[in-house]
Amino acid sequence: MTVPTLLTKGIPSHTAIAVGPRSRIVLTIVSIIGLVAFCWPLLITPTAGVDHSADAPWVFALIIPFLIALIAAEISDGGLDAKAIAMLGVLAAVGTALRPLGGGITGFQPLFVVLVLGGYAFGAGFGFVLGAVTMLTSAFLTGGAGPWLPFQMFAAAWVGMGAGLIPHVAIKGRLWLLAAYGFIASLLFGLIMNLSFWPWTFGVTATANNSLAYIPGASTLENLQHFAIFHLTTSLGWDLTRGIGTAVLVLVAGKPILAALDRAGRRAHFPSAKN
Repeated sequence: MTVPTLLTKGIPSHTAIAVGPRSRIVLTIVSIIGLVAFCWPLLITPTAGVDHSADAPWVFALIIPFLIALIAAEISDGGLDAKAIAMLGVLAAVGTALRPLGGGITGFQPLFVVLVLGGYAFGAGFGFVLGAVTMLTSAFLTGGAGPWLPFQMFAAAWVGMGAGLIPHVAIKGRLWLLAAYGFIASLLFGLIMNLSFWPWTFGVTATANNSLAYIPGASTLENLQHFAIFHLTTSLGWDLTRGIGTAVLVLVAGKPILAALDRAGRRAHFPSAKN
């Protein structure tokens, strides 16, 4: 099958950068650390005065070395070379430039299109690093660095990684698949970011009468029910705007962007990781 035929059917003619064995180990470890960072308040009773302004530096101190370790593992496995790192830098710069165009009162964030399409084009490991790096650099550009930043880095990294896990199958509706993923991933990004600060929104002395609050000492199920009500009543509209905006941008701009990424991948001859 020729390259033009592949492109008309919507399949990238280059192979996404595979995730090698070392990279899988690092991705698994750093994702577990991220899940613990988000979910630990549901498993223990935080004491008064504890919030993410206290633990965020530790999370940040953990994620940066693991990002470096992931890049080193990808290079060691043969999945990243100088050309792939250059592409990572270009896409991160584009995402950083797009971030100031989003946010505000709508919740729409165009940088998610870069994470979805970049992660899909070049693989899960590439997408993970792309999400984390883009969120880090764009935070400094927009003045958005704070206790929430390491959690945004994790959440954005998972968006890029998830896109990279979507198989490159022979379907004409590839853009619709990516748009659906972008919509769902945008909703999940808002959900997990809410979880990162919700336990301290009403203070750790909140009573069970507050159906929106985290209740120290309550069961995990009860607190999850409170969190669901909190998310639905405070943030769902914002997240829907982000999800719809991402899906629409993927449908509108996805074809030329993926074609450009495909051409770059073929010309660069990105290596596949050694398994």
